[in-house]
Amino acid sequence: MAFQPKAVLVTGGAGFIGSNFINHFMAANPDCRVVNLDLLTYAGNLKNLTGVEKNPNYRFVKGDVCDGPLVAGILAGERIDALLHFAAESHVDRSITGPEIFVRTNVLGTQILLEESRRHWQSGLVAGFRYLQVSTDEVYGSLGETGFFTEETPLAANSPYSASKAGADLLVRAYFETFGMPTLNTRCSNNYGPYHFPEKLIPLMIHNILAKRPLPVYGDGRNVRDWLHVKDHSIAIETVLKTGRLGRVYNIGGNNEWQNIDIVHLVCDLLDKKLGRTAGESRGLITFVKDRPGHDRRYAIDAGRMRNELGWEPSYTFERGIDETIDWYLANQQWVADVTSGGYREYYEKQYGDR
Repeated sequence: MAFQPKAVLVTGGAGFIGSNFINHFMAANPDCRVVNLDLLTYAGNLKNLTGVEKNPNYRFVKGDVCDGPLVAGILAGERIDALLHFAAESHVDRSITGPEIFVRTNVLGTQILLEESRRHWQSGLVAGFRYLQVSTDEVYGSLGETGFFTEETPLAANSPYSASKAGADLLVRAYFETFGMPTLNTRCSNNYGPYHFPEKLIPLMIHNILAKRPLPVYGDGRNVRDWLHVKDHSIAIETVLKTGRLGRVYNIGGNNEWQNIDIVHLVCDLLDKKLGRTAGESRGLITFVKDRPGHDRRYAIDAGRMRNELGWEPSYTFERGIDETIDWYLANQQWVADVTSGGYREYYEKQYGDR
């Protein structure tokens, strides 16, 4: 029988993937209460959630995942029966220049959430409980020209960011093995879609093309990533939460490998057409820059476990997904302007004040 949560705690729900998940989950589960715990760092934007903020089943709490008493109070006070942990420092470049915050948020924060979840689960306050850790394929390291990451691929993180996520995943495994805590772990490929902070590849290219600014591409641009639409990812996470086998890791991929330079070329060409520019104009903005340290050459996910055990497969073709994504950014340029200027931060004060 599928697990049907009555009240879920989502950490990092104002971020890119977390907000898309909440928007999807609340539409698909109208009777389930959702508490969104987010510290509102630079990548957290409550404007991503304007469609649910007036819903009586939605509650926002500004707070830190490292605040154990706060987490404990939410778990008990809201009678939470599922915790989905999205909150993370996630930008590889930032982890290279300042790894400390990545260790604090991604490793220590996960341990605190696990410990408070363990106490809550063992208290018997709720009839059932599940903890779901949202992770990344970057914990596996780099692939050669062939092959795929499976759930049995050894962890071999190469950046401070991916190392912090690998450490968090191992803590989740330890809480399952040591305490028998009902945990689940997902590892996804690169996400794209609406509400993506414009420091990541696709939204950065769109933003810079619109402004006719240089399009920075690391190294030779031949690094390969598997791209997954964030809506497909949201459905996959809900599927794992409800029907996944406890203690399991589930890889979530888009079956959609692209070299970075080919992504940039595609976005350039689509925007030139949509904006009425000369064909090839935006490609002239491409600027190759020095490769970043430890830049993994290729990621590719085998999502066979998701397909064979849980019946999930991605529904988006990349052609459809990238076209819709570009159209979304074109239709929401004020959102992009607010994000890049920092104006989105004022929204919290106007809507929530000091609460």
